[in-house]
Amino acid sequence: MQHLEDQPQRTCIGCRKKGPRSELLRLVAEGNGSTVVVVDERRRMAGRGAWLHPSETCLALAIKRRAFGRALPGTTGTAAVERRITAGTQAVDTPVAAATTVQPESGSEN
Repeated sequence: MQHLEDQPQRTCIGCRKKGPRSELLRLVAEGNGSTVVVVDERRRMAGRGAWLHPSETCLALAIKRRAFGRALPGTTGTAAVERRITAGTQAVDTPVAAATTVQPESGSEN
């Protein structure tokens, strides 16, 4: 097993702090001239990548600093990244609430 110190370090475009690659999301331009930024879940997509901690704080900082456009020139659409981070945060913070929105409460189907 690798120690965190042995892993490649990447810099978050939001907070500008370095961290192990495994703790950050890799972001890339969707391709074919698209301006959309997408999360590279498998970290294998072609092209230049940018790195971001999966937190709403780092996302807000990256948007405020206009870091997406600098890290991935020509990109403007960050909706996919925002959905991924907010969905991930909600799933971690409120797993019960997420489950109740999918499952009807007992007796409510009558």
